[in-house]
Amino acid sequence: MKEITPEYIHSIKEIIERNDSKAAAAELADMHPADIAELYQSLDLDEAEFLYKLLDEDTAADVLMELDEDDRMKLLSAMPAEEIAKQIDHLDTDDAVDLIQQLDEEDRDEILSHIDDVEQAGDIIDLLKYDEDTAGGLMGTEMIVVNENWSMPQCIKEMRQQAEEMDEIYYVYVVDNDYKLKGVFPLKKMITHPSVSKIKHVMEEDPASVKVDTPIDEVALDFEKYDLVAMPVVDSIGRLLGRITVDDVMDQVREASERDYQLASGLSGDIDADDSILAQTKARIPWLLIGIASGILASIILATFEDQIQAVTALALFIPIIGGTGGNVGVQASAIVVQGLANGSLNVREFTHQLG
Repeated sequence: MKEITPEYIHSIKEIIERNDSKAAAAELADMHPADIAELYQSLDLDEAEFLYKLLDEDTAADVLMELDEDDRMKLLSAMPAEEIAKQIDHLDTDDAVDLIQQLDEEDRDEILSHIDDVEQAGDIIDLLKYDEDTAGGLMGTEMIVVNENWSMPQCIKEMRQQAEEMDEIYYVYVVDNDYKLKGVFPLKKMITHPSVSKIKHVMEEDPASVKVDTPIDEVALDFEKYDLVAMPVVDSIGRLLGRITVDDVMDQVREASERDYQLASGLSGDIDADDSILAQTKARIPWLLIGIASGILASIILATFEDQIQAVTALALFIPIIGGTGGNVGVQASAIVVQGLANGSLNVREFTHQLG
């Protein structure tokens, strides 16, 4: 883990200014992709490009996914379609879909046509059909799958072959001859039951799973409920389609919480501190205008009771108290709504009861 200090950023900029590729590559060699992504945030596009070209293909792909959306789009806009396709070849399908969804339709087709792995390109095209706010839009197809009727030796052989194409192994899923999800095969069973005749005799049946059209917020609640690191995704008749990992879910939860917080704060769009003044103004103006309109309405109401206020001046003392209390109530209500959206406790059917 590298600490990205102002002094370190300055030294990197000096290396880039000298066009010293060897020194720059040495600095990047021991850095985690997340640290490189953090470094890129302090560089201009030309400097980031200079460093990016020095990375090996696996690291470059990881760095690309670690960048925030704006920085990623700036870097992608400076890369030809063939180079982007090379990076996608080194990504899991779920990450590849996330990246491609940010591009224009014309750019998507061109990039997909340059992907060497035809099978991966086909998987990406299939995943792009799903709504990005559902389990299908979040899942990847990289997983180890075995048949319930396989013997232990056959199962181990297949697992080894499939594992060669994967970076991480979370679970081994068991399916029947129709590819319907039947269970999960615990790796511990390979040691404790090495001579079992069929996998279905030692698998854990009825694993937690989600339908492909399940909304992301429900998927997140299931992960929390069952304490999983990955969850299988099935279609309407129970056939295994893919899997969702906890890191993908947490990314979605973080983005959703940021949107909910901004909405509760009176922002109508996804705004960051480094966005342009125009973008921030567009996001803030609608709710500010609503606030002004409500303030004018309150003034009109007060004006109607001007005679009564003049007759009993003590009533004027309550105006700022009521206004301040109203503001506090609004903040409390928005906090309750955001919390309810996050943990799933906000139920539309019981809205009247919860409103009380």
